[in-house]
Amino acid sequence: MELKEQIVHDINTHPIVLYMKGTKEMPMCGFSNTVAQVLNHYGVIFKDVNVLEDPMIRVKLSEHSNWPTIIPQLFVNGELIGGADITMELHQNGQLLDILDTSNSDD
Repeated sequence: MELKEQIVHDINTHPIVLYMKGTKEMPMCGFSNTVAQVLNHYGVIFKDVNVLEDPMIRVKLSEHSNWPTIIPQLFVNGELIGGADITMELHQNGQLLDILDTSNSDD
C-alpha cells in the first residue's frame, strides 16, 4: 500500500487518529504530548502515528488534509480537527468531548 493510501486508510478505519512526533507512550514534542494527554484524559482509544519514522508521512498527510505540515494533527471520524492549539481550545470550552463522543456512536 502506498503511503498516501495508508494515511487515508488509517484515517477512515480508526475513529480517532493522532499524527504526532513520537508515540502516545513516548511523545517527542510538547505539542504532541499535550494532545495525547488530552485524549488520555477522556479515556478514548486512539491510533497514534509517529511522523518521525518517515519524513514523507508529513508530506503525504499535508497533501491529504490540506493543512500545513504542522504536527500534531488530530482526526476524528475521518475529519481533521486540528493541531494542539485547536484541540486545547476545544478541550477548554467543552466542545472536544462532544466531538470525541461522535467517534463512539454507531451511526
